Amino acid sequence: MTEILIALAAGTFIGIVFSLLKLPIPAPQAISGIAGILGIYLGSVTYSWIIERFFS
Repeated sequence: MTEILIALAAGTFIGIVFSLLKLPIPAPQAISGIAGILGIYLGSVTYSWIIERFFS
């Protein structure tokens, strides 16, 4: 839970800094960004499952 709160605080801080400097947000747009992050997570979990299931 601590990692989530730290990540949220860091993201909020970066968002404020980028807004102050009038820069675009350094993140993908809405649904496609969320889908990409979910895909990366699922790939990581799948890889770990395959390694544990078939190679250990």
